[in-house]
Amino acid sequence: MNRRLTGALSALALLALTGTAAAEGELNIYNWGNYTNPELIKKFEETYKVKVTITDYDSNSTALTKVKAGGHGFDIVVPSANYVPIFVQEGLLLETRPDKMENFKNVDPQWVDVPWDPGRHYTVPWQWGTTGIALNTSIYSGDPNTSAIFMDPPPELVGKVNVVPEMNDVIGLAIMYVGGEPCTEDKNVLRQVRDKLMAAKPKWQSMDYGMTEKMSNGDVMASVNWNGSTFRVRLKNPKVVYGYPKEGYVVWMDSVAVLKDAKNVENAKLFQNFIMDPENAALISAFARYANGVKGSEQYMPEDMKTAPEIVVPEKYKAAGKFLPTCSKAARDLYTAIWTELRK
Repeated sequence: MNRRLTGALSALALLALTGTAAAEGELNIYNWGNYTNPELIKKFEETYKVKVTITDYDSNSTALTKVKAGGHGFDIVVPSANYVPIFVQEGLLLETRPDKMENFKNVDPQWVDVPWDPGRHYTVPWQWGTTGIALNTSIYSGDPNTSAIFMDPPPELVGKVNVVPEMNDVIGLAIMYVGGEPCTEDKNVLRQVRDKLMAAKPKWQSMDYGMTEKMSNGDVMASVNWNGSTFRVRLKNPKVVYGYPKEGYVVWMDSVAVLKDAKNVENAKLFQNFIMDPENAALISAFARYANGVKGSEQYMPEDMKTAPEIVVPEKYKAAGKFLPTCSKAARDLYTAIWTELRK
């Protein structure tokens, strides 16, 4: 989400041995890599006799570009909150009215009337979390709760820091680090962001995904990373901690939407309703280690998620978290220009 791992096509198609509903057919899901619980898919397949295929992507921009190109064959996509309005504006999503589905009553009220999909006419919650800092304390014992870890790496971390190549998260962290607000078009702020990122890049080890494995193994010592991924790292390597940048960190939610050109619309709607069941939502969280937006799911989740510091935000850092809004096209163009230069 790790949460966003390099994309690879993986078929999780298992023969359905039993079923309580006569759906049958196929369902093609386009989702972030290493983010879908095989047990959830198996349960859905066996319940509805539907063969499910998962195709992975590594970023919101990758998913948007692929879907816009057409001819993809996907039924479902799982964009982040700030990308949902873009998908809607581009005419890429089907208005499936999840708010009228049987299990919608289970959605936590705070995730119902959301800015990116008021009243939930298109999407249902998948998972939500934060983007912060993963740090191996065996090499650096300083404060992990700062974006200085990647924006101005201390000597101990020079050449040992990774930055996940998710533009909106990284640019968002960088803007807040220099004192700006997400989605700003202020050229003075963005000039600072560009200059600081370019100055920091030579001190980085990489710009890559796959931090769950690489940080667990000690191949990377610090990274801009997602909280659930870092939780999974800590379970394998207790020396790794998660930091909430005090200058400001990103809060996000990914939601399940049905594509306008889906070939298996009814099965896609079944899946939307299916994941709003508390037990099924718990399966989603138990695998990727992020919170979900379905009330009642907590009782079915692993006990260690209830107190995990990567999931339960410390009180002193709660106010620093900010949801990334959907930026204007002008802002997105400015960020893309910075990002393109950074990635050269």
